[in-house]
Amino acid sequence: MQDAELLRRMRDIESPLVERKPSEKQSESIRKAVCAFANDLNDHREPGTVFVGVNDDGTCAGIEITDELIRTLADIRSDGNILPMPRLSVEYKTLNDCELAVVTVHPSFSPPVRYKGTIYVRVGGSNRVASEAEVRVLSEKRRAWDLPYDLRPLTTASVEDLDLDWFQSNYLPSSVGEAELASNDRTSSDKLASLRFVTPSPDYQPTVLGMLVAGYDPVTYLPGAYIQFLRFDGGELTSPIKDQKSISGRIDQVLSELDDVLKAHRTVSTVFTKSKKEIHRPDYPMPALQQIARNAVLHRTYEATNAPVRILWFDDRIEIQNPGGPFGQVTRENFGQPGMIDYRNPHLAEALKTLGYVQRFGVGIQVAQKEMSKNGNPSIEFVIETSHVLAILRRPQ
Repeated sequence: MQDAELLRRMRDIESPLVERKPSEKQSESIRKAVCAFANDLNDHREPGTVFVGVNDDGTCAGIEITDELIRTLADIRSDGNILPMPRLSVEYKTLNDCELAVVTVHPSFSPPVRYKGTIYVRVGGSNRVASEAEVRVLSEKRRAWDLPYDLRPLTTASVEDLDLDWFQSNYLPSSVGEAELASNDRTSSDKLASLRFVTPSPDYQPTVLGMLVAGYDPVTYLPGAYIQFLRFDGGELTSPIKDQKSISGRIDQVLSELDDVLKAHRTVSTVFTKSKKEIHRPDYPMPALQQIARNAVLHRTYEATNAPVRILWFDDRIEIQNPGGPFGQVTRENFGQPGMIDYRNPHLAEALKTLGYVQRFGVGIQVAQKEMSKNGNPSIEFVIETSHVLAILRRPQ
């Protein structure tokens, strides 16, 4: 957005696309505004703007715009409180001799967007909790966008293919606010639609997301939606197989069973230090295995392939391979760099956050590398190809 347009917006007290805050201390209010702008209830199809360092009347608040303040505002995108992850940018600007931070928020491709489980919308110049009717409007808006694959409908599936009891008792309470949860007027299908598990009324077709997260048998409709685990007695693919498993089901069941398998195959050795103190060291740190395996499930492509995520455990290394190469702004050259993130399956990322398998977006590789280093393992090696990503984790040397 050009400076002239930003200056006009900063001075326009009546604009529904502008929020002004004298400092970043109003963090709750800023996040609610980001959520509301992302929902774009009135279909402006223009970015909303949050000016930090500007008073309500449009005058300059005179605060210092530091690098830390810019980073704090940028973290709104990836801290996991606003889901699905908003599209926003943060810039330092000087407008009319006023230093300020400008947060630009683009309308979401797949509303409704929630902040801590609550849907906020913009009404005039204020943010408020969406009504049931407004939630339906936001769900209907998804028809107009070119949806990512995880929101595409599975035309041969029906709502009966989803575990509604699990959805109602487990997923729904974790994903929506108390006010929305207390509403008894919406049908189960409408609740599924508000979380993108099915398409909006009147079709209510299960989406790829809905099938992966709540489906009774996802591989029936997504043949590659499982993990193939092989444990070899040796270091080659031709070595004898000690154990093998095919892990499928709802994504929470898959990841829970995988944790059990990984824990069962780890070994712990005793290392004596110079002071004769015993240190118990596993061959692989569990947090690193979890981060890389969950990344493989999240970032893989489920489109036009029947290939599973493959975990091959050799005597000297573990190879974790997922179908699908780098996506979006992530390239072979910048893969794994801090802050360089993009999501082939953005709504699956939201679901994994809701289920507790993701704490913060965009830091999985860094966490895994840190855990490997602490345990004495070599750094994780990545082989980045157009068709797949291969992670190689090696035992301590």
